[in-house]
Amino acid sequence: MAMTIHHGLGERMWRAAILDTNDYEEVEADRNATPQALLVVVIAAIANIIGLVLGGGGEGGVLTGLVSAVVGWVVWSLVAYAIGTGLFGGSATPGELLRTLGFAQSPRILNLFSFIPIVGGIIRLVVFFWLLVAGIVAIRQALDFSTGRAIATAIVGWICMVVIDVVLALVTHSFAGLGGMLH
Repeated sequence: MAMTIHHGLGERMWRAAILDTNDYEEVEADRNATPQALLVVVIAAIANIIGLVLGGGGEGGVLTGLVSAVVGWVVWSLVAYAIGTGLFGGSATPGELLRTLGFAQSPRILNLFSFIPIVGGIIRLVVFFWLLVAGIVAIRQALDFSTGRAIATAIVGWICMVVIDVVLALVTHSFAGLGGMLH
């Protein structure tokens, strides 16, 4: 009989951040971890927003940042699913990718400290690449295929997520400009 291992959210986030492949396998298999994955995305987004606001940025607002993070996560997961299963022959469900890619957002919490002068930009840069690597590990583990295929899948999904972030930022700025014109 197979034994299911249950870990707390903090431990799972830590293990995901240090790229523990066993953690990604456990999260992939644990259908009850989808709400936890969403919570990771929200916590990481809030930390990111706080870092931006404390650093004098974050004009887009809290709601836009949260919506962008959640929508980006869902889109990246679905695109990775479509590309990974359809193009590269991986084996996964959309839920498995949602869970693994949600936990792959764990390092984004470090963006909380991006407001610190001089090192803040370095933190953001390191977190950017760390998120990409964590996403590749998450995709590889969820789709059960090679690292090369995971890299190709992750890059296309990542580009889609960035495009959504840019579009949401443009829409937010457009509405802000429209609001100013109405007064």
